[in-house]
Amino acid sequence: MGRDLQTDAGTAAAGGLRSPDWHLGATRWTQLTLTENDPGRFDPGFWIDVMRESRSNAACISAGGYIAFYPTRIPYHHRSVHLGDTDPFGALVEGARSLDMHVMARVDPHAVHADAARAHPEWLARTADGDPVEHWGFPDIWLTDPFGPYNRDFITEVAREIVTDYDVDAVFANRWQGHGISYSEAAQRAFRDDTGLDLPLRSGDETDPAWRAYVPWRRRRLTELVGLWDEAVRDIRPHARFIPNLGGVGAWELDRDMLARHYPIFFIDKQGRSGVEAPWSAGRNGKRSRAVFRDRPIGLITSVGPEDHRYRWKDSVAPGPETATWIVDGFAQGALPWFTKFNGMVPDRRWVRPIVESFTLHARLEPELAGTAVTADVALLETGDRPDEEGTRGHQDGFYHALVEARIPFEIVAGENLTADELSRFKVLVLPDGTRLSDGQCRTVRAFAERGGGLVAAHRASLDDESGAPRDALALGDVFGVDLAAQPRGPVKNNYIALAGEHPFHRSLDGADRIIGGTELTGVTERPGTEVPFRFVPDFPDLPMEEVYPRAEPGPAAVVTRELPGGGRSVYAAFNLGSLFWEALQPDHGVLVADAVRWALGAPDRVTVRGPGLLDLALREGDGALFLSVVNLTNPMALKGPIREIIPVGPLEVSVALPEGADGARARLLVSGADAAVRIEDGRAEVVVPSVELLETVRFTWTGGGAA
Repeated sequence: MGRDLQTDAGTAAAGGLRSPDWHLGATRWTQLTLTENDPGRFDPGFWIDVMRESRSNAACISAGGYIAFYPTRIPYHHRSVHLGDTDPFGALVEGARSLDMHVMARVDPHAVHADAARAHPEWLARTADGDPVEHWGFPDIWLTDPFGPYNRDFITEVAREIVTDYDVDAVFANRWQGHGISYSEAAQRAFRDDTGLDLPLRSGDETDPAWRAYVPWRRRRLTELVGLWDEAVRDIRPHARFIPNLGGVGAWELDRDMLARHYPIFFIDKQGRSGVEAPWSAGRNGKRSRAVFRDRPIGLITSVGPEDHRYRWKDSVAPGPETATWIVDGFAQGALPWFTKFNGMVPDRRWVRPIVESFTLHARLEPELAGTAVTADVALLETGDRPDEEGTRGHQDGFYHALVEARIPFEIVAGENLTADELSRFKVLVLPDGTRLSDGQCRTVRAFAERGGGLVAAHRASLDDESGAPRDALALGDVFGVDLAAQPRGPVKNNYIALAGEHPFHRSLDGADRIIGGTELTGVTERPGTEVPFRFVPDFPDLPMEEVYPRAEPGPAAVVTRELPGGGRSVYAAFNLGSLFWEALQPDHGVLVADAVRWALGAPDRVTVRGPGLLDLALREGDGALFLSVVNLTNPMALKGPIREIIPVGPLEVSVALPEGADGARARLLVSGADAAVRIEDGRAEVVVPSVELLETVRFTWTGGGAA
């Protein structure tokens, strides 16, 4: 499976201070984003105490860019007007280094003050009419152009000054990639020189050749900028790095080779729940980022305040249980904890205890998980599909939640990393409804199935190419055992699917002759050698009520299963199974997803957990041991995201398949700090976990026979 550096404490210990691999020892981050009036008012000692109590071993501290929090010598690098003869950045760096912490300096290049705007109009972002763009949130400050001399020259000079004057390991840039298309002279000239075209007048118009050229051009220009910055700081401190934030860009928008060269560690700037968002989103963020580069540590930035995208309550405090859950679900799924606080003053200290407790929990588990690798038999494919009108990816969310509810450990495969080597890690690949696949990606998936891999797919999976254009046939129809008879239609009301023939899927639906179908339906015909456990009931009215009854027997295939020649299995659902489950949360759809995955797996679950609650599972392997982390997400508002209190669950019955060569096992509950009695039955090790508050990790070590 490869080593998972996120929690490799042994490697992290080797990542010593001021060494090229320092990032391997940066596993718990404190970030303080200062405000202009903090100098002379806030207490640096309070923050050093928080770093110590939380067992943080890395810090990200505001340094410069929009405002300098140190005595800069660079013209138009705006010093905090409250700075005087103080150096708050230097004091915090010194305090963190006294705790043997790694230190990263934060810069923010997205805006400049009025004096800089007057002196350097070439630094500013421009509208299509050539007007400078004033900041939306504060008067008389101006947005900068990401492709001009401000980023290329000025921020490079700022970074050089910081790494020259201060003992730091890295510079971290926030909001560096611009806000929309900038029509500055520099951007227009560069785009025209490179493409022969004028900048597009609007974003996202796929019919506009200028927009189609702009996307790769922007990627290339941002990629070059990262390389310039990184080389500039390494020229001064060879071990140091310049690591721009990817939160607003995403790794997919930068050149992959550049990322491999210049990003030794990634940070996920998804700081908490935004609106209605399930708490497992934190773990998903970790899975997504790890799917792009499995050999790089991933840090999950968590704000101590609420993160609703419609508002900006940055100087506030979120409920402690919600903050702790976000952090713990993140690191259970492999994302290192990082908390951020805006404003050095602390009018509300209720965030401190949940941060200290969740960080301390990570510190306790870190040595136990040293050298382990995240593992799963099942993977969910994500191809960077665009959000729907409500800003969610319903097809992805539905499958994700169904797998969480089913307690099936799973990973994510990123579309940009869809390779034979990546798929070799897994036994089943899930293709959600909206998965867009290129011809090459379809060949990779087909080869996976031919080698014995299982597939679970729904609705439009492989119907749309990478740009979203529909094909004339399902590109993977030969693998699914179906032919396209009609393009998807909908919305359809009052649709049902009837149980047909005999199939293991039916056992979970004992007592039902039919269940709810879809609201979007794809017409397919099954090929010979397949089974059809569900067929669509032909359309019938939903009103008047007296007319609501079927007129014909079930006919078209709704779910098709196939035993593949290479030993794998496929399941295809010809309706919007994932998005409909997420929208309506009808349990039969969740059961159908779980049954499809388990049938495609073709073997008993490696791990089962029986007992009450909504639980997010994660598996790790290493050195003759298996680690099962159980995150308790049980909450009356779980699928809205708010968490007011942690509600313990238990007892839980955990069963794990013994690996080949083992005939016994020992088990220890790492959070509770107690050994667990193990019962061996039918080749499985079974233990009882009495209770789980927020997290429990069970360590199984194997005994007997040829076990390691």
